[in-house]
Amino acid sequence: MSPISALRLVAVLRLIAALRRPLRAFPRRPLRAFPRRPLRAFPRQPLFAFSRRPLLAFSRRPLLAAVALLAVSAAGALVASAPAQAVPAKTPPLTTPWTAQALNGTPLPEYPRPQMTRPDWQNLNGEWQLRQSATDDAPQFGVTLPERINVPFAVESALSGVMRSPNDNRHYLFYRRTFTVPSSWAGRRVQLNFGAVDWQTTVYVNGVSVGSHTGGYDAFSFDVTPRLNGGTNEIVIKVYDPTDSRQNGTLPLIGKQTKTPSGIFYTAVSGIWQTVWLEPTPASSISSVDLYPNLSNNTLRVRVFTRGDVTGHSVLAEALNGSTVVGAATGGFTEFSVPVPNARRWTPDDPFLYNLRVTLRNSGGAQADQTMHYFGMRTITTGMVNGKLRPLLNGQFVFQTGTLDQGYWPDGLYTAPTDAALAFDLQKHKDLGFNMVRKHIKVEPQRWFYHADRLGVLVWQDIPSFTAQDINATDAQQAQFEAEAREIVNEHRGSPAVVAYTTYNEGWGERALADTQRVGQMVKNLDPSRLVNVHSGYNCCQSLGNPGNGDIDDWHMYLGPASPLPSASRIAVLGEYGGLGLQTPGHQYSPNGQWFAYEWQANSTAMTDRYVGLVNGVRNLMVGKGLSASIYTEITDLEGELNGFLTYDRQVVKFDQARVRAANQALIAASRNLPALSPVGLPVNGRVSFQVTTPGYTDRYLRHMNSLAYTEVVNASSAATLKADATYTVRPGLADASCYSFESVNFPGQFLRHANSRVQNSVNDGSALLRADATWCARTGLTGSGVSLESWNFRGSFLRHYSAEVWMTDGAGGTAYSNPAPWLDDSTWQIAAPWAP
Repeated sequence: MSPISALRLVAVLRLIAALRRPLRAFPRRPLRAFPRRPLRAFPRQPLFAFSRRPLLAFSRRPLLAAVALLAVSAAGALVASAPAQAVPAKTPPLTTPWTAQALNGTPLPEYPRPQMTRPDWQNLNGEWQLRQSATDDAPQFGVTLPERINVPFAVESALSGVMRSPNDNRHYLFYRRTFTVPSSWAGRRVQLNFGAVDWQTTVYVNGVSVGSHTGGYDAFSFDVTPRLNGGTNEIVIKVYDPTDSRQNGTLPLIGKQTKTPSGIFYTAVSGIWQTVWLEPTPASSISSVDLYPNLSNNTLRVRVFTRGDVTGHSVLAEALNGSTVVGAATGGFTEFSVPVPNARRWTPDDPFLYNLRVTLRNSGGAQADQTMHYFGMRTITTGMVNGKLRPLLNGQFVFQTGTLDQGYWPDGLYTAPTDAALAFDLQKHKDLGFNMVRKHIKVEPQRWFYHADRLGVLVWQDIPSFTAQDINATDAQQAQFEAEAREIVNEHRGSPAVVAYTTYNEGWGERALADTQRVGQMVKNLDPSRLVNVHSGYNCCQSLGNPGNGDIDDWHMYLGPASPLPSASRIAVLGEYGGLGLQTPGHQYSPNGQWFAYEWQANSTAMTDRYVGLVNGVRNLMVGKGLSASIYTEITDLEGELNGFLTYDRQVVKFDQARVRAANQALIAASRNLPALSPVGLPVNGRVSFQVTTPGYTDRYLRHMNSLAYTEVVNASSAATLKADATYTVRPGLADASCYSFESVNFPGQFLRHANSRVQNSVNDGSALLRADATWCARTGLTGSGVSLESWNFRGSFLRHYSAEVWMTDGAGGTAYSNPAPWLDDSTWQIAAPWAP
């Protein structure tokens, strides 16, 4: 924020404080403290009608609403003005640029649910009382608890002020604080909202239970109005989080959390780790809104869900460009469409967000409730592009390249220290030239998705898993996993950035292939507007195998790259690869003193060189095999894992950022201009010679010598033997007559074939293997002209020359002959007149 903007913000916040009581941290409406509606075949999550800046000028208090709008314009986010007391932080293992700011006033004061806003809320972040117990004690009411903690930071984090050891066996946590309800909320219902609490939560207000919730990654809320006393109210929260201890036979969803962190598994987080807030709502109110863009007719499908008695009520939905209404429609509580004329498409290059104002009106037409939302006009589908199935964003194929993002912080663990920190990693993806991120086995706060939406970063969202150990979940545990998966999908329907869900990773928590297939289909049925990756890395680890369903066929390969072949129903994806490591003393931390990476590099230059080579290999797999997305491991270092683009403390970019960005942007640009790779007809039973097209080597031709294939300079003065060696007779493919085999003219009965990737002449012995290895399919050249010869039995691999030798390769790297550059040129040939006619 500029100094001028900061001054404006201070002035605005002071004016707000003068106009009304201090805005404390009362969130807007709970995401889930009311019954869920039936499963639906399209998105359902509440949406926030703010484009990049939320429109708040719809309050019943016009002056206050206008001031709030100014505050949003200055700061980019709605914030509470009254600071909350904070416990001193412990010393974290590493300090981020935001550590010192995290507890300067109310922690995370921003409005926590930017997809559905109302003007009144109260933030309950800040200092709470805490008691930890190893036994299942009863909650205590009206009793001061012995410890203090900064909510919403997990007890294991330094910013919590507690920083307990991850292997602490006090799995029961009791939180306590008091609050008062502003007098201006009189006559309205009060909702108590939680962004996320890990893992089982029971909430008491003034000594009475108001509800319970199980799950560490989804939001929940309770209407606490009947329990309020009109004065000072007490909240007590009991949390049970055994993590991976298996205490009492538990098996919670934990992702990468562990009580014994090492390698690729990290410090556990327990208790409250997202914002806690209050919000007043009318007796009859909007509980959530499903939004689904329809680009075919430039409309937004809307469905509104409500609380309370809405007999005779109706809904007005207005789409806005900034503050200008561009389309409006009235409906009931079934789906209806709002026109969005000449809709501006949301893309990573142009992440334009519309606002949506939703008004609940009573039978007399008066406003009963109003919420603000935002939406992006975009679709994500699959379709054939040059004969290969590809993901289509707004009907166009753009290669999706991103990183694995696990969302850990050395000071806050699961919780970013500030909202600016939360946005930082996403912005860094953009700076590095990526257009996508895979949120790995964790679900971030709603503001993270808002930042992805406004910045234009495509999101592949994982469903958090059970432990990575080979554990068979019980029916009840499997049902809980599936319930949490449904909630995660339902809560993120409004984000245009979210384009894919991953239900399983490398077999973690997988108990039967049939379950995997069923859960993947469940998520697809729940939200068919997005792609579903049923099992990322099914070729790895303890996976039970290829599920065969969903939209995505996903391999993991370290270092890689590698690619499955796309099918008629699934796109090909490299869900994890890379993992280049570099030590950065002073900016790294390991809980056990050990360090891990998939391949160590000596310095930043070497690591950047290696990365650019990997991206070139990805580009070749995109062109030749049909790869459509790749996810590099990873955006930042973590605990003991040093394969990030940035250090764990976000202080150092370990690569040459400009070169990384150039490589990624070149990959994306190449996806917009792919060669057709259409079948090419060759003169069957005619003779041809194959001329090299690589610049600087066009005087060379493919020839055999001592049975092996090479390239050599051939001209009119060359010996007759060389001319004969450089000439082949085109035959119908020995394994497939729609392709071709190439018979030596001076050694009849010998055919050009690959064996262990090396290309050579071999006698046709009639075997199925020989026939397959000696069959090549002629395509338009990988460079867009000439001819490329694709292996019939290793699709996506092509005849390529390298250092005068000839190989069959996919250009992904890993071996010298598969060097990614200049694979496209080296695998493209010109069909020339035969040297031996």
